[in-house]
Amino acid sequence: MRQITRNQTRENIMQFIRSFFNEHDYAPTVRDILKGCDISSTAVVQHHLDVLQREGRIQRDPEIFRSIRLTDTIVRSNERHNIVSVPVLGMIAAGEPIPVPDSDNWHKQELDNLELPLDITGNRQVFALKVKGQSMVDALIDDGDIVLMEPTHTAEPGEMVAVWLKDRREVTLKRIYYDRDTVKLQPANQSMKPIFQPTENVEIQGRVIGVIRKL
Repeated sequence: MRQITRNQTRENIMQFIRSFFNEHDYAPTVRDILKGCDISSTAVVQHHLDVLQREGRIQRDPEIFRSIRLTDTIVRSNERHNIVSVPVLGMIAAGEPIPVPDSDNWHKQELDNLELPLDITGNRQVFALKVKGQSMVDALIDDGDIVLMEPTHTAEPGEMVAVWLKDRREVTLKRIYYDRDTVKLQPANQSMKPIFQPTENVEIQGRVIGVIRKL
């Protein structure tokens, strides 16, 4: 039996990703690729995806669920439709933080997809979260609204961010400010008090780049 070369394996992966997009209108997971291309392990899939990303043939964020994008189709797809699919990955608290089971999982569980104009998201990788609570109402973000998030682990003072509070195992949406070894998470609601946390206890998961209001 003729042995498949690494280049052929990567071409098979590219073809599978393209076919998966055409069928489902969202990206495959590593395990989808493993099964679809009959590859021996997820580590091998990750290796080939890393190579394809270095070659500029795909874009992805390993920390975001279903984030693979084919660079050779992004421009053509946008020119035809000017629409992008944004995954809704869960719920976020704008109020008291919501306990979640695992900081590695809360923002990776895809619940739905939004079809949005490209001029809203730009060429950034974007995910969406549904808001629970009213601590950000003065920033025009109310209970039931959807916030569009850009994945990041850093933010400028005053930016609105999703943060993971490690010791509480909770996630919340607030404006972030820094004071030496302390982080202040400020609600946009005059009736609510800020949350103060040690810097090492706060992990930024993303910054807000847009809001879809509930009608």
